[in-house]
Amino acid sequence: MPRAERASIPRTVWTLGYVSLFMDLSSELIHALLPIFLVTTMGMSVAALGALEGAAEATALITKMFSGALSDYLGRRKGLLLWGYGLAALTKPMFPLATSPVMVAVARLLDRVGKGIRGAPRDAMVADVAPASIRGACFGLRQSMDTVGAFLGPILAMGLMLVFGGNIRAVLWFAVLPACVVIGLIVFGVAESGQAPLAPVFRSPLSWHSLKDFSRRYWLIVGVGAMFSLARFSEAFLVLRAQQTGLALAWIPGVMVVMSAAYSLSAYPAGKLLDRVDGRVVLGLGMGMLVAADLLLAKAGSAWILFVGVTVWGLHMGFTEGILTAMVSAVAPAALRGTAFGVFNLACGVSVLVASVVAGWVWDRYGSATTFAVGAGLVVLPLALCAFLPRRATEFTH
Repeated sequence: MPRAERASIPRTVWTLGYVSLFMDLSSELIHALLPIFLVTTMGMSVAALGALEGAAEATALITKMFSGALSDYLGRRKGLLLWGYGLAALTKPMFPLATSPVMVAVARLLDRVGKGIRGAPRDAMVADVAPASIRGACFGLRQSMDTVGAFLGPILAMGLMLVFGGNIRAVLWFAVLPACVVIGLIVFGVAESGQAPLAPVFRSPLSWHSLKDFSRRYWLIVGVGAMFSLARFSEAFLVLRAQQTGLALAWIPGVMVVMSAAYSLSAYPAGKLLDRVDGRVVLGLGMGMLVAADLLLAKAGSAWILFVGVTVWGLHMGFTEGILTAMVSAVAPAALRGTAFGVFNLACGVSVLVASVVAGWVWDRYGSATTFAVGAGLVVLPLALCAFLPRRATEFTH
């Protein structure tokens, strides 16, 4: 990355990137092993796992809605970041201590509540400090650093599984330390992006007075994001698919390593691309990648086909998640950015819940191949709707 370009990205964005990196390292160390831990060790069905994963991700996304509105009212987003990351850090010891699926489920849901509390204020803080000309690059950078942590977490899980002879509980304890590093980074490295309330009164994001301030372009982005989320069930299904190909237990986290590497390497370039070319092309390309990934995973009869599919899955995430976030940032009123991210995440959260519950049911009843084939089919409608989005990032503000 050129030196001048790197200097143009605010320090807060870099610090939040490192915060995301260490928290994802901690979380993905756990999540790379959790599906196998629950299904194989604790006897949970795939349908129940799908319901748990859907509920967990929906909880995070729905919580973001209210934390975003609260951050707009307070104008001091750092406190919510600390509460959200702090709660997630406190849940890490609960996973290795759990003796039943219920205890794991409670830890998983509390962890996602923490993610929800911090998510919208963090995205709004990036939007607060990001220069408009490099908004896509700023969101892409933070997302890319987030996925570096998601890449390192499963690598650490694989190494520790080999060292500890497949003892999952012992490995899960190592998620605690990076979570503690996150708290230090927030306390000492993140400055407030504002000193006064951005919104004069607290307005529920579900109220008409809040929602009417958003443009039709905003609601179009929300609709596309929600429909696309219906096709994106939890990555836990990738881990279970890897187990079906006969990979040894210690190497199964490699699926998350490959996915996160592809995600990390593509998120920042995709964000920069959004600043320069037709945004519909970037987003549509990402959606097309999900179709390809699903079809590959549906047919995966060997490890190498599996890893090709997982790689393409990671690329689709890099070409969609940061792009949609940057689009929301561009159309949202400055005083209601937190609320805008919250409402967007509510819509996506409901879709993720439905997607993961249905995917788990289809997996148990019809098999893994049908699950991924259905996912590919659900991408068609949001892909078609991309044609109605503005061509360029600069058009979002007009």
